[in-house]
Amino acid sequence: MNNNQSLIDLPNIGKTLAEKLIFAGIESSEQLFSIGSESAFVKLATIDQNTCINQLYALEGAIQGIRWHDLSLKRKQELLEFFKIVNK
Repeated sequence: MNNNQSLIDLPNIGKTLAEKLIFAGIESSEQLFSIGSESAFVKLATIDQNTCINQLYALEGAIQGIRWHDLSLKRKQELLEFFKIVNK
């Protein structure tokens, strides 16, 4: 994985999500990889009340370099549990 990739060049990260990440203070793929999907999601949630589980999956997939649909079932379950805690 190239840590110098633009956010929009990562799997699952389209223009809109890239813009939200930048607005939340995550301006590079290196920053995203460094803080991880859960912390990035929390940052997104602070600026966008409409964050959803699919965005969390998308972030994890981007970090792993895969489409979010291809995340392991175990990892999806871990992320779902995290999502439930964050959205209480």
